[in-house]
Amino acid sequence: MGVVAWIRLRSIAREFMNTRTVIRFLAVGAVVATMADSAALAETVQSPVPDDSGRVEEMVVTADLDSLPGEGVTSLFGFNKSLLETPRSASTVSDEMMDRFIIRDIDELINLVPGSFTQSFFGVAGSLDIRGTPGETYFRGMRRLDNPGNYPTPLGASKRVDIVRGPASPIHGPSKIGGYLNFNPKSARIEETGEFIADATGTVGVDLGSWNRRVLSAEVGGPGHLGGQAFGYWLYGMHEDSGSYYRNSGTEQTIVQASFDLDVGAVQFQFGGMVHDFTGNQIAGWNRLTQNLVDRGLYVTGSPRPLDADGDGYISHQEFDIDGDGFSDFSPFAAGLAPGARGGLRPNEPFEGACTIGATLVFGCRADLLGLTSSGTATLTGDQVLVGPDDVVSNEVITLYFDTIVVVGGNWEWRNQAFFETYDNLNENEYGFSQFHDSWVFEDKLVVANEFVRGDTRIAVQVSPSVRITEFDHGDDYTNEYFDRRDLTLPSSSLARRLLATRIDDDYTEYYIGRTVNVGIAALVDMDWRRVNVLAGLRHDTVDMESRQPVEKLLLPSSNNFCLDPSCVVAEAEDRVDGVSWTVSLSYRAGAGLIPYVTASRQATVIAGQGAEIATANIADGQAFDDSTLLEVGVKGSLLGDALYFALAGYEQERTDYSAQQTVTNQASRTRGLEFELRWAASERLLMTLGYSDIEVVNLNTLEAGQRFSFIGADDVPGIPPEAIYGGSLGGSVVRSGSKGARRAGIPEKIRTATATYDFGSGLAASAGVVDVASTPSGYSGSVVLPGYTLVNAGLVFEAGNWVVSATAKNLTDERYFRANFPNLFGGVIVLPELPRHFAARVQYRW
Repeated sequence: MGVVAWIRLRSIAREFMNTRTVIRFLAVGAVVATMADSAALAETVQSPVPDDSGRVEEMVVTADLDSLPGEGVTSLFGFNKSLLETPRSASTVSDEMMDRFIIRDIDELINLVPGSFTQSFFGVAGSLDIRGTPGETYFRGMRRLDNPGNYPTPLGASKRVDIVRGPASPIHGPSKIGGYLNFNPKSARIEETGEFIADATGTVGVDLGSWNRRVLSAEVGGPGHLGGQAFGYWLYGMHEDSGSYYRNSGTEQTIVQASFDLDVGAVQFQFGGMVHDFTGNQIAGWNRLTQNLVDRGLYVTGSPRPLDADGDGYISHQEFDIDGDGFSDFSPFAAGLAPGARGGLRPNEPFEGACTIGATLVFGCRADLLGLTSSGTATLTGDQVLVGPDDVVSNEVITLYFDTIVVVGGNWEWRNQAFFETYDNLNENEYGFSQFHDSWVFEDKLVVANEFVRGDTRIAVQVSPSVRITEFDHGDDYTNEYFDRRDLTLPSSSLARRLLATRIDDDYTEYYIGRTVNVGIAALVDMDWRRVNVLAGLRHDTVDMESRQPVEKLLLPSSNNFCLDPSCVVAEAEDRVDGVSWTVSLSYRAGAGLIPYVTASRQATVIAGQGAEIATANIADGQAFDDSTLLEVGVKGSLLGDALYFALAGYEQERTDYSAQQTVTNQASRTRGLEFELRWAASERLLMTLGYSDIEVVNLNTLEAGQRFSFIGADDVPGIPPEAIYGGSLGGSVVRSGSKGARRAGIPEKIRTATATYDFGSGLAASAGVVDVASTPSGYSGSVVLPGYTLVNAGLVFEAGNWVVSATAKNLTDERYFRANFPNLFGGVIVLPELPRHFAARVQYRW
């Protein structure tokens, strides 16, 4: 793969510099240059020039927004290596950069971080898709509970966010293949020196914006003494009560975060935590999806067959079962095909209730039940989405940490990190999906480290035993989940409103109670010899898993398998598994600021779900634990007196077992791609960034099977009138040949980004950015294609004394664009229309 990747690197220049992209990126430079020329305060700053000895002196950059990779980032491998020295593709985003560009959620990190485009998880920005697959979230280097879309991950309380592409280092334990975000909370301790800040400082601010956005935040930090010992603190609080562009939607959340640092003799204590209470809702987007809807906003209207037999305003699971055979007659798993099926639907003998439409085997062919009445067409606006007035996502998460650091004889550092997190989540959607999680995790990790220097050789070592305990209580309900029954031009009604399992504590599709205990030990070595660096690590994990299902709370004896026979259910299962992870990297300081590198690694991963649960069937089948592999080659550089940083990488990463997967959080996949990142402090006032990614994600289980189950949209069955199927749902085995046919939908192949910010002096600064995204299929079948788009953002910041006022316009050109919503499964039936032009402003008082 390495040779192939290096050959493909040559295509970056051609792809990146195509005419359309050049015009857009030059537009950003033109905006900044025009503003600079019109400002009398702008000063001319010369590029670094050689001194009398011919050496280039290092530029003192005062306005780089802490964007250049000068300081160590321990979250990657555990060693205090800068991004430039780290032989992996990674980025950092400082709080200064987030403030300048008013980045409000993690989805907006795409402006600054290549390889981070994220498909919609029903409108909730819980975690990033990194390199096209679900990523994870860490807090101070400790892995948090899974959060694909349980609540929006907050950014405001972070000093810096690290984004690592590819599996984590063995020091961090089992992890997903895609990569992770690591949040570094604000602290009174200066990271570079280890000293406390000299004086107390703080900020009070208010954020306002389109659609009645209202956020109040405050933070304060400083040094002090406790019992005669040096002490530092940082406190942060935020409350939001905002509306939304989308109808029936809004956000109310409160965050309180505290971090404390205490020096007691030679011992350092670092402790604190965060409480995040969130209430909002998921956004499924537009239903009844067709290419006509995407291109022209043309929507098929009409009402489905009434099913609320008892008149309570809700449709129960039992009311979907017309013939009383125990199955819903409206789902893709309906038993029994009605005689005289219309619209060209033909019975297919291998499975009762199946038919073939063209070349696609389709389940749920009840044409006599699925048709709409009073059908017509209408034009939808982007805010008319599938959200009911009572839909809710409610999540409370508590995160705590306590670190103890001591350096003993021989310069050995002992660092013990204790971490605890718990969340209580409720998610209800009237179209037929609900779930809850009540889970917690505790991890304790000891890292013993030292560094030895002998002549021109430096060796740093780490040994790290750890234990991680997770307990989960998780249930979800999706057996009768119907996106298309609701007519979005009409108010919510009993025609589509389902009685949810979380409201009656019964009739769940899946329900798991259990725990995992992960005991591991890792050892890493980082060795410099002249210009050569070798980084290697090895880890062994033993994981005990147990899970059970309270069968009495399930709709069917084994709802996940849609089976009426009690022998289908795996009521409980337990297992012990072992895995070995390793990494080896080789890099070389080639001179002129260039460092080429190659990294190979193998990383264990636990196949857990959206609420940290593990399915009993996965444990019983030996499919709850797997490995990921990575091969990455690249080159990094720091040029122009360290004012310009770039990183270029080609990679291939793969989950090794195609059958071991969790559809929501951890799918078996193979990813190949290229990434490029550039950050240039062109002067003391001007900072520019560029990003590029070229990615291909293949679903390995789809490649192996030659087909994939997906829910069927109207464009998947040409010749069938759309109004004939929207009263329920169809599912089918979609066949697309070869690796191209197994590509993951919803992830654009090519993305280009550029940003620039200019400090005019006298407190005034401007910023602008462009994101250019290629077209991509909405779903696996490829019947609906989401058009490519270009987003332009621009903003101003003004500081006067203790006051800071900033404002930004996002999607300045009012581009009409979409993101795929859960594309491998639902991409053919729903899509999320994204935000039109909108504005955000922030007023802060600092001291």
